[in-house]
Amino acid sequence: MYKLRVVRNGARFEMTVPGQIDLPQVSHYDELRRITRQGLGRFTMNRNLHDSQTLRRSRNTAAALLGALLLCLVPISPAQTISQILSKVYVARGGLTRIRALRSERVSGTISFGSEASGPFTVELKRPMKMRMTLAVQNQNMIRVYDGTQGWANNPFAGKLNPDPMPEEDLKNISEEADFDGPLVDYAKKSNKVELVGKDKVEDKDVWRLKLTTKNGDVRYYLFDTKTFLLLKWEGKRRAEGKDYPIESYFHDYRDVDGLKFSFEIDSGSSATDLTQKLVIDKIELNVNFPDSDFAKPAAPDSDSTTPAASNP
Repeated sequence: MYKLRVVRNGARFEMTVPGQIDLPQVSHYDELRRITRQGLGRFTMNRNLHDSQTLRRSRNTAAALLGALLLCLVPISPAQTISQILSKVYVARGGLTRIRALRSERVSGTISFGSEASGPFTVELKRPMKMRMTLAVQNQNMIRVYDGTQGWANNPFAGKLNPDPMPEEDLKNISEEADFDGPLVDYAKKSNKVELVGKDKVEDKDVWRLKLTTKNGDVRYYLFDTKTFLLLKWEGKRRAEGKDYPIESYFHDYRDVDGLKFSFEIDSGSSATDLTQKLVIDKIELNVNFPDSDFAKPAAPDSDSTTPAASNP
């Protein structure tokens, strides 16, 4: 969790920026939560850190919305099973063969927190469990790197420019984020559990609501369009400063990249009425030739640079 100071119209205030971007995953999104999937693989923002009542109201509203949604669930069709739905999800993305053939991926674009702050980001992934994320906001560069075993991150908003080893809780999060295929692909082999809750609605579209419980006990919900089987919404929680905060992400603007479908616009926040983070993806590159050295302990980022560094193809 980082404190980002912003000056606007002569007034100074703070925003809380978690150390990851939210790109919740189906196949390639949880890791970018990353920026992210789970966050940087989910970024949340609270523009008024001193108004604890506002935060409590937001959390209560999110809980109420979720409760209302669950009450509206319709009975599950016996003809639909988890395996059948996930098979159609994989086909909608481009097929398991293409998904498993990916060796690496680079996602670049812009992240914004309302109208107050924005900046470019880059997330790089390499099989089996490597990840590198860079982000520039308010002329400060953040970096998170995971080599499959160890991880490092800096906190420029607290004056810590040098990337330090990640604590145990962050390592757990980033190891899940670096899962190249995401938690749904081969979920049983990863000791994850998936349940079909029923049908639901997202933006007037019928969706299948799937519940994922990870091997660590974390619970997330994936809501897939019943017609296209593309991911429309993701629900989960992000732990920061010892507390769990609800996170929702909405996926739009799906495009084809080398035979695979990706969402190029992702809105996230504590509820549908409080979407404070927006990701607009400019480019997705597949099977980039990243050297392993890109995922080693990074040097301190250049504070004068405002654009995240990216490896050469």
